[in-house]
Amino acid sequence: MRHELQDAFFRALFQGVNSPYLVLEIRRDYIIADTLLQLEEKSIHDLKKQLRVQFVGEEGVDEGGVQKEFFQLIVREIFDPKYGLFNYNEESRLCWFSHNPVLDNVNVREYKLIGLLLGLAVYNSVILDLHFPLALYKKLMNVDVGLSDLKQLDPTLGKGLEILLQYDGDIEAEYDRSFQVSVESFGHVFTYDLKPNGAEIQLTKDNRIEFVDLYTKFILDVSVKKQFEAFKEGFMLVCQDSAIKIFRPEEVEQLICGCSDLDFEALEKSTVYDGGWTKDSDIIKYFWEIAHSFSYEEKKKLLFFATGSDRAPIGGLSKLQFVIAKNGGDSD
Repeated sequence: MRHELQDAFFRALFQGVNSPYLVLEIRRDYIIADTLLQLEEKSIHDLKKQLRVQFVGEEGVDEGGVQKEFFQLIVREIFDPKYGLFNYNEESRLCWFSHNPVLDNVNVREYKLIGLLLGLAVYNSVILDLHFPLALYKKLMNVDVGLSDLKQLDPTLGKGLEILLQYDGDIEAEYDRSFQVSVESFGHVFTYDLKPNGAEIQLTKDNRIEFVDLYTKFILDVSVKKQFEAFKEGFMLVCQDSAIKIFRPEEVEQLICGCSDLDFEALEKSTVYDGGWTKDSDIIKYFWEIAHSFSYEEKKKLLFFATGSDRAPIGGLSKLQFVIAKNGGDSD
């Protein structure tokens, strides 16, 4: 069924496109600037041509390999902390739009470019190594997001709000807070009212549901509204609404990211052993033999059990600090 939907999507997307290529000539050292300037000059019609990338000063015809390298390099640059476009949550290993109270036109253009790049990747059947929560794809599909989505993005905050909803004690005495939240951004702390005169409204048992709803909406919607709207605008320039609507958010995520690559071979090679065990210990050999035989879902469960997340960190499982040690000094 999914393949039929995907075929229908691409037929709708490609309909009426006759010219063969969208050509980008990119300097490696200026990959974001060059891409931004060149894509802004293209018409919507041009954006729906097959992409060809040429790195300036390098020979070679793009038969797909250069195109994939281009996407890998620019995605790596976009998510580099030095640009401050996205925040990376170490606990969930997911990224979200940076809160920027002084968002300018340059930043808006960059978010639009990122959305456009995702659209081009879909069009050109390139899988991207992205670490967004499902909330992003829900918002692209105009599906409501809620506390479960916040919990996926920020497990500690989400769990804390769940505890608040279930708390049976004196909330006013225990929490002693108003309808205000503080957000750290670029080394500064900014305070916002979740509703008009929020600083004057005490959190109570009676209004805690409203507080949680507003807090969740603030993180996933209100505080990143301009960033996401620019991102979505860029994405939809290529992925027309009428075509993309046939997918559920989970399917859009898979279309862009594929199945998350859980390369247990890379994990095994980078694993560190302690307590007397080595990679040649019989029990370690048995462990990896079983782990490699796991299905994708079983590997996700093992990863979650061992690390608290079922996703690979940016760069793959080889970047994970995975240690196998004995439980106790004399344990076998």
